[in-house]
Amino acid sequence: MAASVTVENLNPKVLKCEYAVRGEIVIHAQRRQQQLQTQPGSLPFDEILYCNIGNPQSLGQQPVTFFREVLALCDHPCLLEKEETKSLFSADAISRAKQILATIPGRATGAYSHSQGIKGLRDAIAAGIMSRDGFPANADDIFITDGASPGVHMMMQLLIRNEKDGILCPIPQYPLYSASIALHGGTLVPYYLNEKNGWGLEISDFKTRLEDVRSKGIDVRALVVINPGNPTGQVLAEDNQYDIVKFCKNEGLVLLADEVYQENIYVDNKKFNSFKKIVRSMGYGEDDLPLVSLQSVSKGYYGECGKRGGYMEITGFSAPVREQIYKIASVNLCSNITGQILASLVMNPPKAGDESYASYKAEKDGILESLARRAKALEDAFNKLEGFSCNKAEGAMYLFPQIHLPQKAIEAAKAAKKAPDAFYALRLLESTGIVVVPGSGFGQVPGTWHIRCTILPQEDKIPAVISRFRAFHEAFLAEYRD
Repeated sequence: MAASVTVENLNPKVLKCEYAVRGEIVIHAQRRQQQLQTQPGSLPFDEILYCNIGNPQSLGQQPVTFFREVLALCDHPCLLEKEETKSLFSADAISRAKQILATIPGRATGAYSHSQGIKGLRDAIAAGIMSRDGFPANADDIFITDGASPGVHMMMQLLIRNEKDGILCPIPQYPLYSASIALHGGTLVPYYLNEKNGWGLEISDFKTRLEDVRSKGIDVRALVVINPGNPTGQVLAEDNQYDIVKFCKNEGLVLLADEVYQENIYVDNKKFNSFKKIVRSMGYGEDDLPLVSLQSVSKGYYGECGKRGGYMEITGFSAPVREQIYKIASVNLCSNITGQILASLVMNPPKAGDESYASYKAEKDGILESLARRAKALEDAFNKLEGFSCNKAEGAMYLFPQIHLPQKAIEAAKAAKKAPDAFYALRLLESTGIVVVPGSGFGQVPGTWHIRCTILPQEDKIPAVISRFRAFHEAFLAEYRD
């Protein structure tokens, strides 16, 4: 009997969905990593360097001590009864753990919680948002999620009815958005960031795209803005944010604000402003604009990707719509409790006067200052390579340089049935063990080619990454020069 499940009879939405940061090149890298383990010395490099994904601790970043102390005490509350705990853990970590456990029924961190997350933790997140923005925040607007990604999927499930529903997304974009739109059967409506203008975002392009797709019968439901940008690293200017909010208000769009890199700012002339702060400072209230703000424990200086914590704050939705969002959340029961606790901690870290404050601040500043130096070193190195041009990384964790490839390389890629930047990235992996993501996985202006490279290898490894990259690129150009 023929197989009952084949690729041909799978859900076509699943087949259409792609996620480049874990795509073909990464799968190939994992095979090479196994080869290095079973046959050491069989490849021209001795380790795989994963620069494909924002996964800081996998590349050696250490977790923040205060956060881990609190988690340890919450997960094993009997430690709080032991006298020696006072000499092993800081006093404020002990008091914070007690405070958190008091909000959890039965102090049971292994039990399900409310589908939006533990109320006391949502209160802490709301207080953190208010402290950041200077405007009130409400625990009932917070949905704690397993990282920011489930919040994106929930909103796509809510907004997309069929392929006639469109979501305006930046190009280049983080492929979670294109994947989620494809899975839920909608249409991605691209707006292009201006590379020549430091990946600037131009309202005139929004309007042109909107008029164009509406004329084709597409009902655009929402606008996605990633700030700071992924993969492009730009930080939006405040004036630009005001214009975006006005545009969404005038056009009746939901504003989906991906703000997971809000702590990752590396330039003195830019600062992060949340869209919630911008919306409220413009005088818009609950009834004026539907806004979804996303945050995660995976990025920033904390880099707790594997703990899967994050939240979405939803404002400007009617009570009946909020009931439907709650229903979607309740289908998944709740997010994991460790991630919930971490989400409350990153929005409420130690403050001046707390016992842990000096060590916490030293850890935080050390990580962010090192990331800024690494971003600058890689940016300078890329700009010295023939045919490369790389914009400044103002924020986030990536560089997205453009590569001007020789025609011969483009022809070789075509013969290998690969996009030219994917061909380049595969060759880079085979020669150096460095894993990057081709720009074609994020979207780019047709006829241009890019790669996304994280700035996350530890600082002492950056010179070796640069020299390996340079040697590869020179050899690649020598092979394919027109």
